[in-house]
Parts: sequence; structure tokens; C-alpha cells
Amino acid sequence: MVEAIEDLARGRESYARRTWMDAYKSLSHADQAAPLGAEDLELLATSAYMLGRDDEYVSCLERAYHAYLGAGEAMRAVRSAFWVGMNLALRGEMGRGTGWLGRAQRLVEREGRDCVERGYLLLPLMFEHEATGDYEAAAATAADAAEIGERFGEADLFALAVHEQGILLVKQGRVVEGLGLLDEAMVAVTAGELSPIVSGFVYCGVIIGCQEAYELRRAQEWTDALTRWCEEQPDMVSFSGTCLVHRAEIMQLHGAWRDALEEARRASERCAQVRNQAAAAQAFYRQGEVHRLQGEFAAAEEAYREASRYGYEPQPGLALLRLAQGNGEAAAAAIRRAVGETTEPLKRARLLPAYVEIMLALGDAREAHSACRELEEISARYERGMLGAIVAHAEGAVGLAEGDARAALLSLRHAWQVWQELEVPYEAARVRVLVGLACRALGDDDTASLELEAARGVFAQLGATPDLVRVDSLARPVPSTDARGLTPRELQVLRLVAAGATNKAIAVELVLSERTVDRHVSNIFTKLGVSSRTAATAYAYEHQLI
Repeated sequence: MVEAIEDLARGRESYARRTWMDAYKSLSHADQAAPLGAEDLELLATSAYMLGRDDEYVSCLERAYHAYLGAGEAMRAVRSAFWVGMNLALRGEMGRGTGWLGRAQRLVEREGRDCVERGYLLLPLMFEHEATGDYEAAAATAADAAEIGERFGEADLFALAVHEQGILLVKQGRVVEGLGLLDEAMVAVTAGELSPIVSGFVYCGVIIGCQEAYELRRAQEWTDALTRWCEEQPDMVSFSGTCLVHRAEIMQLHGAWRDALEEARRASERCAQVRNQAAAAQAFYRQGEVHRLQGEFAAAEEAYREASRYGYEPQPGLALLRLAQGNGEAAAAAIRRAVGETTEPLKRARLLPAYVEIMLALGDAREAHSACRELEEISARYERGMLGAIVAHAEGAVGLAEGDARAALLSLRHAWQVWQELEVPYEAARVRVLVGLACRALGDDDTASLELEAARGVFAQLGATPDLVRVDSLARPVPSTDARGLTPRELQVLRLVAAGATNKAIAVELVLSERTVDRHVSNIFTKLGVSSRTAATAYAYEHQLI
């Protein structure tokens, strides 16, 4: 008996220090010697959850629920039932989850008085509204829950409700208001005012909200805070995988691709360990993105397939992979399908830049123009720095394809400046390639060469092999003699033909009309004495023109 008392005391102390494995072991030993009371069962449940042991978490809370009921503490039982129901629902066990939430609702109604537990039970209703796309009703419900939390001085409820309200306002286009609420929730987290599990939920939710609002700096700030929080609890499993996913995305944007890949791999392993399929899927998608950008197409394909297997839409990455593999038709079909079944503006904004890129590569400037206009309309409601750069990039690419190099250059310069300020080197380099092409179209070959050379340096440093090959085909000096009398422009066209580009794509790349490219290709065939693109490609390699 003395040993059980010592285990219980040690477990409580370890819980307070957030050394979860010690807390779990000590409380479990005490429970085996003599069943724990309801409050200590809650401590054991939380310790199990933080170690990724969801089944034990649910089991301990179910026991706590019955213990509270037996002691006549109905509202404490409501809390246990609420968390059991929410956990089961998030795991996809909707029947059991709804049943437990129904138990909690019945107890609150039986109580017949105003209480903080009513605020908690508004949260499932909020999620129902959100699931049906009724963001206004969902935000209003979250606001009601936050008001109850504030009135009763319940920090956990207030933070849960107000950060969800912030995310919902962002989705409605009320970005400034929404971000303000997200920041307010984070103040409570970083001040240590919240319970461990609620802290993790709010950390992850706020970061996702910032990402959806294209608030890169905020997302990085709160990801850094989440990283420190995780590092303070080295044996914590829950939330650490999600943290790694967020870190991987930030690393990729800032050009640390190898580190991003390693973080994403660790994330997928950690998330699978705790059955967090949504985060595991995102981790696999992130791996696919890095592999694709590095030209590791087989690895990218496998990662996208894993993301899909876990339930994540692998677009636009998979469509861009198909484009990079030279399968433009598959790329177009995939991105059209994804855009066609997506209605939420911010989610469409995530797909539309790839839509523009793919349509331009296929020479369909009209469809690219239409997608760009929609992106601009979304930006007018949601625009922050990062989204503004994305829009300006698309505008510049479309303007260049339509032959308005001067207007394109203005948009592209703006995009480059924002990417530079945000320290996103890959996107900045992609913009510089287009700047170079715009300068070339305006007759400024010296500046064009400088821009392409600068972009090449970034691609080489990042290991962006496909972009490196492309920029080399554009920037390489073109001999003016021999080669069967091919002109410098014809040699440029030949290199792009050898790279697998269609005449439409070459027209976009070199800012020419498709008819002009057709004429160049015909002249190339005549001068080389060949009758097919395959034969022209073979000649180019044989005579070291590639």
C-alpha cells in the first residue's frame, strides 16, 4: 500500500513536470495496486494521450466518467464524456463518438442551469456547421462558445473556441479579424494557461489557419513556438508528428530541401505511430513535393501515392509531376478534375497557380488567363503578402504568353520582391527566369542573361534539377555557325524539341507565336535532313547541340 501511495505521488509530480512516460508508468502502477480516483484517472488519461496511446486515453476517461457519476459530480462526468466523444469522432468512430456526446448533452440538460459545459457541447455543433460549408453559422457558434468560456473563466474552452472562430473567419475572407483571434488564442498557449492536450490542439490549429491565410511569417513564428513546446517534452508522441509536418513545409519554402525531406519522413513515421492519418498523409505529400522539385520522379510518385492512400488529395503536386514527365494531357486532366470539384476559395487558390502553369505549358493561354483572373478575384478578398506574390507570378506568366512583356515585367518584379522579402528562394528564382524571358522579348539581352544566370545559381544550390535543365536550355550561348546552317533561334527551338516540348509549349517559352515555332521546326527538319522530332533530337545529341 505504501508503494502505491508513493507511485501515486510520483505520478502526480511527473505530470506536473510534463515528463509523460514517468507519469504514465507511476500512475499505472498505482492504479494496478488500487483503482485510481476520477481526478487521477484524468491525469493517467492525459499522460497516455501525450504518449500516443489513444485507446488507453479513452479507456481511462470512460472510467473517470463513471467514477464522477458515482460520486454525484455530473458536470465533471460531462467533461470526461465530451473528450471521449470528440476523440472517437476525430478517429472516425462516429457512432461511439456521437453516443458519448449524447450522454454529455443529456446530463447538461438534466442539470437545467447555465454552466460552462454547455459551451464545450457547442463545439461539436460548430464542427457540424463547418462540415456542411456553413462557415457563418459555425463562426457564430464558436463565438457563443468563446463567450461562455470567457464568462466562466474557462481558459481551455475560450482558446478552443476562439481559435476555431479565427480559422472560420479567415475562410470567410475576414482575414484580419481571423488572424487577430488566432493570435489571441496563441497568447494563452505560450503563457502556459492551457491544459496539455488543448495546448497541442490550439498550436496545430493556429498554424494551419495561418497557412490557409498565406501568412508565412506567422506560420513560421508559431511553428517555432510549437517546436520549443515539443522539445520541452521529449517523450511526447502526440502533436510532435504534426509539428514535424509544419516544420518540413517551412524548411521547404526557405530552401532547406534535404532537411525538409528528413523532417517529413520523421513526421510520417511518428504520425502513423499514433494513427494520425491526416497528418501522415500531409507528411507524404510534402515528401513528394521535395522529390519532384529535385527531379526524383519515381520517389515523388510513390510519396504522392502514399498520401492518397492515407486520404489526402495529391494535387496539385501529382499534376505538376506529370507535366515534368512530359505527359501534359494527364497533367491537364488531373488539375481540371481537382479544380472542378473544389469550391472553397482558399482551396481553389492552392490549385489555380498549377492550373495556370500547366495550361501555359500546353499553349492554352486563354484557359490560363481565365484561371489567373479567378486567382486575382480570390486575392482581392484574402490577399496577404504571399498570396499577392503568387498572383503576381501568375499574372506575369500569362502576360508573357500573351505577348505583353512590358506589363508582365511589372508583375514579375513585384512577385520577386515579395518572395525575396519572405526568403523563399525557389519561387524567387522561378520568377527571375520569367523576368529574363520578358527582358529578352523587349530586346534587353544583357539583363536577360543576368536574370537567367542568377536563377541558375539558386537552382543549382537547391538541387532543383528539372529547373536547372530548363534554364540551361534558355541561357546557354547559341553558336552562330555550322550546325547545318541553323540560326541561333532555330538551335534554341531544337533544344526545346529535344527536351520534349510541344510547339505550343515552345511558343510560350520563347514568347513567340505558335505559327513562328511551326516554321522554325519545319526549317530545322529541312536543314538537318530529318522528318521527325525523334530524328532531330538524335541529331542534336550526336552533334553535341544539347
